[in-house]
Amino acid sequence: MELVSIIIPYYKKKKYINQAIDSVIKQTYKNFELIIIYDDENKEDLNFLKNFIKKDKRIKLYINKKNLGAGKSRNKGINLSQGSLLAFLDSDDLWMKNKLEKQIFFMKKNAIDISHTSYSVINSCNKIIGARKAKDMTHELLLNSCDIGLSTVILKRELITNKIKFANIKTKEDYVLWLKITCNDKKIFALKNNLTKWRKLDDSLSSSGFQKLYDGYLVYRKYMNFNLLKSIIYLVLLSFNYFLKDIKNK
Repeated sequence: MELVSIIIPYYKKKKYINQAIDSVIKQTYKNFELIIIYDDENKEDLNFLKNFIKKDKRIKLYINKKNLGAGKSRNKGINLSQGSLLAFLDSDDLWMKNKLEKQIFFMKKNAIDISHTSYSVINSCNKIIGARKAKDMTHELLLNSCDIGLSTVILKRELITNKIKFANIKTKEDYVLWLKITCNDKKIFALKNNLTKWRKLDDSLSSSGFQKLYDGYLVYRKYMNFNLLKSIIYLVLLSFNYFLKDIKNK
């Protein structure tokens, strides 16, 4: 069994982190390490998290000296990890217990380097309020709409390089990574099974409309090196497609 490195950046999610960690510990696929990157300059939740390390030797906790943001924290987690496969989980999301087992089997069977899955959308009380179906994603499809849930992705470590990694922006750091990975005609393949629960919170960074617009613009202008007009056109398409997805989940 290949070692899977699971990376969770932690920032003020004490209410949900125990559920996220529990969903990892209960995985039917047992050969993993769970790397938690503590990214809060306020250290009041540290002792709470340290209790989890005592429960399972596969859990490792690293503390940032200052707040780096989710993108840099995930890159740090990758650098500290040992696995040949990488998986990502936000600290308020959840996995079904057979998530790793099913997805890794799917990838090995089909010789796939990177995959994502379908997922449910849940609220703060774990009530399902929507669902997103995974589909195979090319670079061109991704440019119009980011239809990949970060917490559903597993990829081979070799895909990450100095130039291909999470971006240093607040809300779309993973979107940049998927775009860069798919630049050379590589697909992100879809496993249709619903294996993840993504939590939608009104007070999260991802719920900030202005922040999403600004970061979306940076994705195209700064990271994809598009000109101003092209960046604005793709930003409009991205926003429109996000609006359509949001409507479906209401």
